[in-house]
Amino acid sequence: MTELRQAYITASGTYLPGDPVDNANIEAKLGYVHGKPSKLKKRILASNGILTRHYALDDKQRSTHQNRDLAVAATRECLKGSEIDEKSVDLLAVASTQGDLPLPGLASLVQAELAIGPLEIITTHGVCSASMMALKSAFNQLRVGEKKNAIVVASEMASRLLKKSRYEAVSNLRIDLESEFLRWMLSDGAGAFLLQDKPRWRGLSLRIDWIEIVSFASHYDLCMSCGTNNQSLWSKDFEQNQKNFHDFSWQDYTSYADAEANGALLIRQNLKLLEDVVKVGVDGFLKLINDGKIKADEIDHFVCHYSSHHFKGRILELLKLAGALIPEEKWFTNLYTKGNTGCASIFIALDELLKTGSLKIGQTIFCVVPESGRFANAYMKLTVVGGRDSGAF
Repeated sequence: MTELRQAYITASGTYLPGDPVDNANIEAKLGYVHGKPSKLKKRILASNGILTRHYALDDKQRSTHQNRDLAVAATRECLKGSEIDEKSVDLLAVASTQGDLPLPGLASLVQAELAIGPLEIITTHGVCSASMMALKSAFNQLRVGEKKNAIVVASEMASRLLKKSRYEAVSNLRIDLESEFLRWMLSDGAGAFLLQDKPRWRGLSLRIDWIEIVSFASHYDLCMSCGTNNQSLWSKDFEQNQKNFHDFSWQDYTSYADAEANGALLIRQNLKLLEDVVKVGVDGFLKLINDGKIKADEIDHFVCHYSSHHFKGRILELLKLAGALIPEEKWFTNLYTKGNTGCASIFIALDELLKTGSLKIGQTIFCVVPESGRFANAYMKLTVVGGRDSGAF
């Protein structure tokens, strides 16, 4: 039987494109749909609490970067602070909600731009938990000794779905809360980690104790999607809807232009289901406690990718009712200044936490990433360790 090794996050990096965009300038950056201000923007922004975010767009809604470029910049920032060079990388795992091309996978594009390898690559596609899927894949390879190190990068470029032209292309457009909600929630950015089978020689590393990912897609309908103009067609009652098979997916239309005109390429959020995401996430945390994998009072830093300030209050309420409250002073987030960058959010937050100088050897970091695509939750326990030069690992 193979003896499992340890795996450590030994370096991290972030890349956020352009200058921060505040709430007063957000609509000018994304564009006024048909020249009119949104009637829903203020309501959504007041709920999510985000004050600034970043977009890879210029003032005419033209892309300033590719998603690949964001991932590459974060990776280079990560390697710059590491104790290895890029020629030594054994594995590249890249996560995103959407790459630049339908194919090949984003990891191929990132590898080519970095000019590294030959090496093994992994592309994970999903919503917010895609980064944790990539991280766990790399983590497991280090644990069984297949690789000595890995770069894991999560990158999002949601702005291409949010610019005004996407909405203006829809025939007989009627913007409702579900089709506009994510326009004021999502933004661009990338975060990267270097994983190694040993801690840094000097400084702090984060030992990955475990990662657990649980999907509830068989229990819930679509909550967040792009590629269909009617989420109910993808409900659990699939058989009932087979007669509508001709327009299930954006790829089923006669042309891509027809799909866009029918609203199939708008990014949507089913707000009726959204509150359930919080409950499912908290229930998963309580199960981890019951299984003996974590104790609420041993958590020194709680890093939760909640997408909106509204949900923080709900999480606190449920944890308090369950007797597993994590005091607010232990919470760390940069949602309000860096925005909701989807699957990259947890990496960007951990990178900032690492660089605050507040971590101490022996402390525990607990991370939670809920995903509303069709309901999945990722959990991770980290322990802060010292450098090999100190022997404190």
